[in-house]
Amino acid sequence: MSVHIAFETPSDIQEQVYEMIKSVGKDGRGRLKKGANEVTKAAERGTAKMVVMAENVNPGELLAHIPMICKEKSIPFIYVEDQAYLAEAAGMSIGTRTAAIAVMDVDKEAEDKFKEVNGHCSTLSE
Repeated sequence: MSVHIAFETPSDIQEQVYEMIKSVGKDGRGRLKKGANEVTKAAERGTAKMVVMAENVNPGELLAHIPMICKEKSIPFIYVEDQAYLAEAAGMSIGTRTAAIAVMDVDKEAEDKFKEVNGHCSTLSE
């Protein structure tokens, strides 16, 4: 397990996370920040509603500070397995990878998926 991973996310919950990211990013039902630097800024400012990090980031130290910032700012966070699949779900071009995504805004259509994943964040991080 990499240094940035605080807990394991079951694969069925990861699928829900990918679906939520797709509905917010790809389908345009919200706003996302992509990449470790943008996510760090959003977390530090406390403007992120949720942070999603990929587990297969190398080196893991790239994201090691983000869970600590999220805990400090009470921002829910969760992990998914693959950064390429995370980028695809966010609507980035094929072949692109992203280490992390911050969910900034969620439209009403995506609110249910967001709330469901948010519930998993608090359950898993305890």
